[in-house]
Amino acid sequence: MNTMNASSCMSRAFDVAASAALLAALTLLVALPQRVAAAELAVAANPELATILASLDDQVIAWRRDLHQNPELSNREFRTSKLVAEHLRKLGLKVQTGIAHTGVVGLLEGGKPGPTIALRADMDGLPVTEQVDVPFKSKVTTTYRGETVGVMHACGHDSHTAVLMGVAEAFTRMRADLPGKVLFIFQPAEEGAPAGEHGGASLMLEEGVFDLAMPEAVFGLHVMSTLKVGTIGYRGGPLMAGSDSWRIVVQGRQTHGARPWGGIDPIVISAQIINALQTVVSRQVDITENPAVVTVGAIKGGIRNNIVPDEVEMIGTIRTFDIAQRQDIIERMQRIVEKTAAASGTTATFAIDPGGNPVVLNNNALTEAVVPSLRKAAADVRTVPLVTGAEDFAYYAQKVPSFFFFVGVTPADQNPVTAPSNHSPLFYIDEAGIPIASRALANVAYDYLLRGAATTKQSAAGN
Repeated sequence: MNTMNASSCMSRAFDVAASAALLAALTLLVALPQRVAAAELAVAANPELATILASLDDQVIAWRRDLHQNPELSNREFRTSKLVAEHLRKLGLKVQTGIAHTGVVGLLEGGKPGPTIALRADMDGLPVTEQVDVPFKSKVTTTYRGETVGVMHACGHDSHTAVLMGVAEAFTRMRADLPGKVLFIFQPAEEGAPAGEHGGASLMLEEGVFDLAMPEAVFGLHVMSTLKVGTIGYRGGPLMAGSDSWRIVVQGRQTHGARPWGGIDPIVISAQIINALQTVVSRQVDITENPAVVTVGAIKGGIRNNIVPDEVEMIGTIRTFDIAQRQDIIERMQRIVEKTAAASGTTATFAIDPGGNPVVLNNNALTEAVVPSLRKAAADVRTVPLVTGAEDFAYYAQKVPSFFFFVGVTPADQNPVTAPSNHSPLFYIDEAGIPIASRALANVAYDYLLRGAATTKQSAAGN
């Protein structure tokens, strides 16, 4: 696809997405006041739910360890999805498999009338070789981008999957008194589909993830190394950045390394491009209102010490919180790439991957309504700054008012600023944070269902 056409298409897609998100937000703002007014019905922690969750803690940890020891890359979550589907079927849920390749969706219908909500967990691991010395350490290897790599749950998706499996069982045990319906979404490829493939939340939506039941709200969580155990972080409005993956190919002319003047050296040109790209955010874009990031993630070219290669490939990411700023950065990058190559007598192409993520947008009214539920799970519940990490949960938020939050998993005796981050081979989850995640997600969902049921009952009585 022509680069400029691709950028234009992506820009239009983001504009449409923003409009959809705004419409969803306005819709919820009309419906929420009655539900917020009924919030007192769910202020106190539900003792039955608390007891059931406590009884499941050991099982959730066991699931997490099993998944951690057997990670699978995006669109390859075959074992994981089988484990999830078998569990949901055992619970008696309506189960649909094979959505977006390996996705699993289960529907629980409560015994009482109420709203329909969705809870989402991601299942994929990363091409990272684990360096954490735990008994359930991953020793899995596979091939990724033509290289043999380790596979690790270096972002905590193993814990997300285990937590949602536990919440599904807890709600099933309460089914007779549960108001409404809960759609449990176990999603593949949050980290991005392999080259040439489609996947993740956008494909789940395209293939009918909401066909079993259309939710009026979607909730999700992510464990974070930047927060200590016992801390929950959230933010209304924009929470996580929109992300774009890009690819640059610099054309050279191969020659002997001892005679570089006999060819065109794409490695030197690539170095010039990399240096120039650092000026996009630092010198060319106004970041006083929104942060932005341009990162070169990989560079590959050449095979021997004495050969100037004929081509270099670079890949990287862009992170933004504003549609116009995103487009401005893309245009500046393309100009730098093409003009730098031209100045050296060659060409270079710049292309944006069409599988980028929009900004994760938490509905403000929904956020205000559910924060009290988070406080039942942790004493330290705080607002957090904008996060330049990206999440394809954003696609659900474009369709339905949504809320996404973070749960701390860094041990209390470590500094979360210097602790190994998500995606590090040293990423470590203090498992004391997993029960907190279970309770936070369960409380948010259960309280929302109670408020919705109360509102329905009040409306019926008024009629």
